[in-house]
Amino acid sequence: MKRARVIHQGVLHNAIERDGQLLLEDGTRVWQDQVTWLPPLAPLDRPRTILALGLNYADHAKELAFKAPEEPLVFLKGEGALNGHRQTTRRPAGVQFMHYECELAVVIGRQARKVRRDDAYDFVAGYTVANDYAIRDYLENWYRPNLRVKNRDGATPLGPWLVDREDIADPMALALKTTVNGHVTQQGNTKDMIFGIPWLIEYFSSFMTLNPGDLILTGTPDGVVDCKAGDVVVTEIEGVGALMNTITS
Repeated sequence: MKRARVIHQGVLHNAIERDGQLLLEDGTRVWQDQVTWLPPLAPLDRPRTILALGLNYADHAKELAFKAPEEPLVFLKGEGALNGHRQTTRRPAGVQFMHYECELAVVIGRQARKVRRDDAYDFVAGYTVANDYAIRDYLENWYRPNLRVKNRDGATPLGPWLVDREDIADPMALALKTTVNGHVTQQGNTKDMIFGIPWLIEYFSSFMTLNPGDLILTGTPDGVVDCKAGDVVVTEIEGVGALMNTITS
C-alpha cells in the first residue's frame, strides 16, 4: 500500500493512493494536485534519528574522485531538513554548485537492537524516495560534510509515498532515475550499493538502537548535476514513487 500525509482544505489527513487519486481517511477522494504534501511519516513523540550515507555507490565515489569506502560514511540529519512532494527548496544566493541526490530511504518499523543481517527486513516498515540536496560550496571534505551542506531547512524532500515493505519484493534491485526539467540526468540501481540495507541495519543496530520512524538514507549513484532556481527536479525509484521538487532562489 502507498501511504501519504497531506493537507487538504486546511486539514491534515493520512491518505492512501487509489486509482491515481488520494483517498483521504474520511473517505474523500481528491486529485494529487489538490493537496499540500508532507513527508509521509507519522509524527513522533521523540526526536527522529535520520542516518544518511555518503559515497554508498562505487560509481558516485569514482565520479567525485574518491576511493570507495571500506566502512560506511555516515552523517546525521535533523528533521527540519525534511520537505514534502511538490514543495520548493531554496538555492542560497551566490552558490556555485547545488545538486540533487536520488536516494532510497528506509523507514524503521520496530525497535532494532543487535539485529542479524538475515532478520533485518523484519524491522523495516517501508520505503520512500529522498532527494538529499547538497551544496558543494560549503563542503569541508567529502568525508565530513558540515551542517550547511546537508541540514538546511527544507533541503531534503521526501515522498510522495511510504510504500509498505511487503509491496517491494527486492529493495536491492530497484532502478533509480532523476530528471531535471524533463531531461534524464541520473540513472542507477540499488543493487549497486556498496553497503546494502540488511548490512546497514545490522551495522547500525550493533552499536545504537533504531526506533520506529527512524530513517536510513542509503546514498545516491553517479550523475549529479548543478541545479538552478526554477529547475524542476524529479527523483524516481521503481515501485516506490516519483518525488518532485522545484528549486527557488
